[in-house]
Amino acid sequence: MAYFLGVDTGGTYTDAVIVDEAADLVIGKAKSLTTRADLALGIGRAVDAALLQSGVAAKDVALVSLSTTLATNALVEGQGGRVALIFVGFDDDDLERGGLTEALKGDPVVKLAGGHSHAGTEIAPLDLAALEAQVAELGPQVMGFAVAARFATRNPAHEVAIRDLIRRVTGRPVTCSHELSAKLNGPKRALTAVLNARLIGMIDRLVAACERHLAEIGISAPLMVVRGDGALISAAMVRERPIETILSGPAASIVGARWLTGAQDALVSDIGGTTTDVALLRGGLPEIDPEGARVGGFRTMVEAVAMRTTGLGGDSEVRLLTEGLTGGLRLGPRRLIPVSLLASEHRAMVHAALDRALSTETSGEFDGRFVVPMGGQTGGLTPREATVLARVTQPMPLSQAFASRLEVAAMERLVARGLVMISGVTPSDASHVLGRLDAWDAEAAEKAVRLLGRRRNGAGERFSTDAAGLAQAIIDQLTAQTVDCLLEAAFDEDDAFAGQDTDALARHVLTRAALAQHRGVIQLSAKLGVPVIGLGASAPSYYGAVGDVLGCEMILPEHAGVANAIGAVVGQISQRAQALLTSPGEGRFTAHLPDGLHFYNNRDAALAALEDALIAEASRRARAAGAEDLRVTTTRDIREAEVEGRPMFIEATITATASGRPRVAHG
Repeated sequence: MAYFLGVDTGGTYTDAVIVDEAADLVIGKAKSLTTRADLALGIGRAVDAALLQSGVAAKDVALVSLSTTLATNALVEGQGGRVALIFVGFDDDDLERGGLTEALKGDPVVKLAGGHSHAGTEIAPLDLAALEAQVAELGPQVMGFAVAARFATRNPAHEVAIRDLIRRVTGRPVTCSHELSAKLNGPKRALTAVLNARLIGMIDRLVAACERHLAEIGISAPLMVVRGDGALISAAMVRERPIETILSGPAASIVGARWLTGAQDALVSDIGGTTTDVALLRGGLPEIDPEGARVGGFRTMVEAVAMRTTGLGGDSEVRLLTEGLTGGLRLGPRRLIPVSLLASEHRAMVHAALDRALSTETSGEFDGRFVVPMGGQTGGLTPREATVLARVTQPMPLSQAFASRLEVAAMERLVARGLVMISGVTPSDASHVLGRLDAWDAEAAEKAVRLLGRRRNGAGERFSTDAAGLAQAIIDQLTAQTVDCLLEAAFDEDDAFAGQDTDALARHVLTRAALAQHRGVIQLSAKLGVPVIGLGASAPSYYGAVGDVLGCEMILPEHAGVANAIGAVVGQISQRAQALLTSPGEGRFTAHLPDGLHFYNNRDAALAALEDALIAEASRRARAAGAEDLRVTTTRDIREAEVEGRPMFIEATITATASGRPRVAHG
């Protein structure tokens, strides 16, 4: 009998489940607060509690699998470590394409001559001696490097040479763009490499924390990690390619949703602390996004489940809108530490600050807000940023961290780097005020919501004089924005609206009238045509009202709160290898493989050799990822043109996919 342990580390909670593989049953589950300063603490508490509830001994666990939303959250919130991009053979205009400049956020870029042509021949040699001096200077200032060279997918020689130099000189992690995607579009590959490099430290800390606790309690089973397409990869592999874990948590939740409900056609909506993730199950399977995962406004080259990820969750920042006379509310996209949660850990400090703010009639800009140090790599900070960070030695009221207004922008940059987090009012606090939640400090939540309500709208009036009324308005806003998420996804997936502005359709006055079953001179009706599976610990609290608005069945499975952790251990390992065959002239064929160019004088022989090489590479990757009993499939996409009545070969893309179940311990 095999027992599997699934762990999901989210922005607020870490979940653990024990699954009896033979019986297909969850026999133990637990939740613990995610401990950002030391992730092993939160993981350990959840794992230990789940094992205790299940009655399973640690030594009997045969497989451990981890999913996480930390990478997704970081990209949605614009966070991550400082990196340097080595940009080879590109010009300044290429930096403006695909959101690359925005993703860099002012991080250093080293532009070099070099790169290759579309045929894989060298355009210009690399000046490695000059690069070595620049890399040596940058090493202490960044946590990692991204390398992108022109047409590296046709010939990766320059990226490989630069990678070897950086590792020798600095010892820092290096991400090469050709290792993440075999597709063209250099700026988009560079963007993907930059985001990957930015996430390496975060995911490495997570994997190390999990491995550390497993070793302490005597679990020797293999550790797997969920990829963005729902497949599993080994912990060793994910340390080098953390970008593949974006949408890991959401992908695991879809796998978990199907396992829990058996649903064939449904929208799956997973609400966490930071994001709401929506995807469509069609025939029991999710769609894969052909354009690459889109997260936090960035379109990457990472293969992942087709999913809408929105910065909306139980811990989303509550923002008051002051435009117009009455103003309004908006939630997210930034995640805050709920005041009620901070107060449960630092009660005296939080209540003293809240009481001081409430004792005066004047409303301060930072009333009810706090700042919490998170630690991390501090290279590349400006003097002002370093000065502000030096003050934040422990959780404190936000106003105490500033010596002047000039330092507010510096604090925002520290938040973006993940070196500090802000605490303020969130939907979780509103739920404590209304008695929907009682996990943390409801008294602190009530005080913070009262302070928020004292802010002034465009007419100069207070937003609210009633904490309960404002709390209900926050929950109603969460319902409204969740409805928007689901409608956008529904319109996106309905073929009748292909090519339309689905965001505008979701908010159109006719859509809203039809959902409200308008009965006037014109009668309108609309409802969602598939059920919604609501996942996440807070789904039972919030999603009933969402189902009422959309007129659909709302499925809230028994283990909805730990669906990600369940999905983490019921998936399969899958690895792909892809390469291109081109023809520089009649009777000449070039295979563009990761180890360089291979030349042939016969089309069929070239295709067969390329296919054999890719099968071997995909199988090697799958075994390295921890798979056994492999199944390998191949596809050929051959492009030809007819010239003078006979076919002329242009190019072919060969893909090999190797899949299998993870190896488990104890035979």
